[in-house]
Amino acid sequence: MRAVQLSAYDTKPELVEVPDPHADGALDVVVKIGGAGVCRTDLHIIEGQWEQKSGVTLPYTIGHENAGWVEEIGSAVTSVKVGDPVILHPLATCGLCRYCRAGDDVHCVASAFPGIDSNGGYAEYLKTNARAVVKLDTSLKPADVAALADAGLTAYHAVAKAARFLRPGDTAVVIGAGGLGHIGVQVLAALSAARMIVVDRSEPALKLASELGAHHTVVADGTQVQQVLDLTDGNGAEAVIDFVGEGGAIEDGVGMLRRAGNYYVIGYGGTLSIPTIDVISTEINFIGNLVGSYNDLVELMVLAAQGKVSLHTSTYPLAEFATALSDLDAGNVRGRAILVP
Repeated sequence: MRAVQLSAYDTKPELVEVPDPHADGALDVVVKIGGAGVCRTDLHIIEGQWEQKSGVTLPYTIGHENAGWVEEIGSAVTSVKVGDPVILHPLATCGLCRYCRAGDDVHCVASAFPGIDSNGGYAEYLKTNARAVVKLDTSLKPADVAALADAGLTAYHAVAKAARFLRPGDTAVVIGAGGLGHIGVQVLAALSAARMIVVDRSEPALKLASELGAHHTVVADGTQVQQVLDLTDGNGAEAVIDFVGEGGAIEDGVGMLRRAGNYYVIGYGGTLSIPTIDVISTEINFIGNLVGSYNDLVELMVLAAQGKVSLHTSTYPLAEFATALSDLDAGNVRGRAILVP
C-alpha cells in the first residue's frame, strides 16, 4: 500500500510503498482509510519536537486523525463488521489497567498512539484495535469527520470539562477560532448556556465563530483583554478556553479570567509563568487537556450526527500530502485539511 513515511526528523516525508497491515491479533481491526486529518502536531513531529516523547523508531507513517471503513477484523472482534464506516479513537488501549477500567483510557499505561508512536493513517490502511473503533452513523462520511478523531476530540474534552462548571449567566472566553477553536465553539454552544466570547486575530475566523454560536467576538488587536473586561463588568470570565497557548495568548487569557475562574489549556508552544501568590490569592485554576476518552468520542459523534458539530474541511489526495502540510504551515487552510487516499 501507499503510505507517507518520515525517515528522518526535520526532513520532508515521502510517499512510499509499504506492506499492507493485517489483523494478526484477536482484537485487531484494519481500517481502509477514508480520510486522514492533517494536524499541526504532524508539523511538530516532522520538526522533531516529539522525538523524545514518542520514542518511535523511524521510518514510520504519520497521521493520527483517522476514519474509514473496516477492512479486516480479528477473531474476537464483535463490535464492528467488515464494511462498517468508523472513526478511530487516536489511542489503541489495553482495557485492563486501572485507568482504562475507570473510563479514563486516555491515560492507559499500555496504549499505542498510531501516527505518534506507531504507524498512522497517512496511508491506504491502518491497523488499530477494537477498543479504538467507533461505528459511525449512516449520515456521516469518514472524510467529513476524520479530524474530529483528535482535533475535535481534544476540543470536546476540554469544553465538556468547562461545561460541567459553567452555569447560565456565566461567561466563557474562547481564545482562537481556527482548526480546533471553531470545533470548540460549536461544542460549547451545544453543551452550555453560558455567554460565549471568542477572541482571534482573524476577522474571517471571528465571522465564522459568530455563525457557529458565539455571542460576542473580539479582535485580538492589543485591546482584547480590556474588551473582555468591559463585557464582564470588569470581573473577567468564569472560564477561559485557550486553543492557542502561545504568542501572548496565555498572558491575555489570565488577564481575562475572574477570581476563582478556570483556565483550560489546549494549545501549546508557550510557557505559563505566573506568580504563585496570584494563584492562591485569586484561587484561579489551570487545567491541562490532551485528548478525550473513547466515551468522549462517542458523545462527539452524537453531536455530529445531530448536525450540532461539523468541520470546515479542505480535501487533498494522498499524493498531495506535501501541499496540504505546506498550506497548513502557511495558514492557508480554512478549518481542517483532510487527506483522501
